[in-house]
Amino acid sequence: MDKHKGNLFILSAPSGAGKSTLYKALLKQDQQVRISISHTTRTPRTGEEDGREYFFTDPESFLDMIAEDAFFEHAQVFDNYYGTSKASIFDMLEQGLDVILEIDWQGARQVRQLYPEAIGIFILPPSLQTLEERLKGRATDSEEVIQRRMAKAVNEMSHYNEYDFVIVNDDLNEALSQMGAIFKAMRSKTPIIEQKHGNLINDLLSL
Repeated sequence: MDKHKGNLFILSAPSGAGKSTLYKALLKQDQQVRISISHTTRTPRTGEEDGREYFFTDPESFLDMIAEDAFFEHAQVFDNYYGTSKASIFDMLEQGLDVILEIDWQGARQVRQLYPEAIGIFILPPSLQTLEERLKGRATDSEEVIQRRMAKAVNEMSHYNEYDFVIVNDDLNEALSQMGAIFKAMRSKTPIIEQKHGNLINDLLSL
């Protein structure tokens, strides 16, 4: 796998842990970070735009992309396909941007097989009670659906140890500070500094 100038981050969390709030806040404060936009075969919802929420495509084109090995990971959810394009991510990495893949633990396994350098971050809620309160606070789901989501969340959280970093999202500002620190620290890894500052290092060692 070719080395790239930016880092690829995998971000996973159970529903209700505050993952979207965190990464959206990070995008506002760190101009070097981008979120990966997935391809999907589902129809756009009201207010959604192609290339912003998703790249909307037809099933035939999506299957062609699978055949061409164009995806990092892809999955079928009910009647629709979702996938993460290699080309769009590599393009951003080559520009020196850090890219976030917002995917679950199963997708994370697929990505790590293809790109072992990917850095995994898992977001945990401070307690099951808080998680349930956040899910109920949305006021969009029945009690039965919430309990199903809770069971799924526990299963998701059991895979936390497959990730490089774990952030407990109790206080948003503290969690955001931790996440920002991880991104900045990863930019100082030796191979990245060698790539970015190769001429400087050669000069420093030329005596």
